[in-house]
Amino acid sequence: MFRWVIGVDLGGTQIRAIRTDLGGEKMARSQLPTEAASGGEAVVERIFTAIEEVLEKVEPKEVIGIGIGAPGPMDGDGRIYDPPNLTEWGDISLTERIHERFDRPTFAGNDANLAALGEHRFGAGQDVDDLVYMTVSTGIGGGIISGGRLLLGARGYAAEIGHQTLIAEGPICGCGQPGHLEALASGPSIARNAVQRLAEGASSTIADFGHEITGKSVTEAAKAGDELAQELIAKAGFYIGLGLVNLIHILEPQRILIGGGVSQAGDLLFEPIRETVLQHVMSPIYREVEIQPAALGADVGLMGGVALVLTHHK
Repeated sequence: MFRWVIGVDLGGTQIRAIRTDLGGEKMARSQLPTEAASGGEAVVERIFTAIEEVLEKVEPKEVIGIGIGAPGPMDGDGRIYDPPNLTEWGDISLTERIHERFDRPTFAGNDANLAALGEHRFGAGQDVDDLVYMTVSTGIGGGIISGGRLLLGARGYAAEIGHQTLIAEGPICGCGQPGHLEALASGPSIARNAVQRLAEGASSTIADFGHEITGKSVTEAAKAGDELAQELIAKAGFYIGLGLVNLIHILEPQRILIGGGVSQAGDLLFEPIRETVLQHVMSPIYREVEIQPAALGADVGLMGGVALVLTHHK
């Protein structure tokens, strides 16, 4: 009898795994360092270990499937191409390797896409069929639910919403192209702007909130009332709002959910986002979209993996 689902998240510097029941109730978790520099084969072995830890005292035959979220681009076979955080990855199919090891149906997807799926099934998007999820953190990514289904595109690479061009000759994004939303409003871009303003002599307490200036330290300073930090968060909110205007015009979602570390700034970020959207959409009919914080927090990728399995399970 099927009783369990396993979700795996390879985002960041940690491999995280979770076991839930069929309703998404969390039953067991594990976490291991990715140690990406050791190469793809070593990372795969640690994924095996993380899964084995959440399977303790559970028969694999009771698991309906394993869902994996990983940084893209990724094809339908779970092969990741030039992953920025997984160096020396090689030609490895995650789905094939994990299926071979555990003999359970295995599915994989871009972690930001799966985050949208997780919010739709278990989080703040459960009651809508047209949804955009955006994460604002070290980078800006996202996923799109259209008509109740995850929008993947012709080859599975859709919804790179952080790489829409807002300023043709703007700052260079980590991908090498100028003026992308990620280059204008991600945590590192906020930190870069803070460093520049401080070098120009601006008065601020931002440097008191960490050994180095990061998006997190700027966010914490903003929440503590620092005027420069609040200005920088608001500027990021403006660019995020512009990016959302593009998505609203193209997709007309019912709801937009925003997660990631920078979203912890709360209304300091969300108010300029909403104001920008209201100001720049072409018609009042587009002003009805709801813009809200995401609900699943750090577990969004894990629950996206669980949701991916349940989507395939009949």
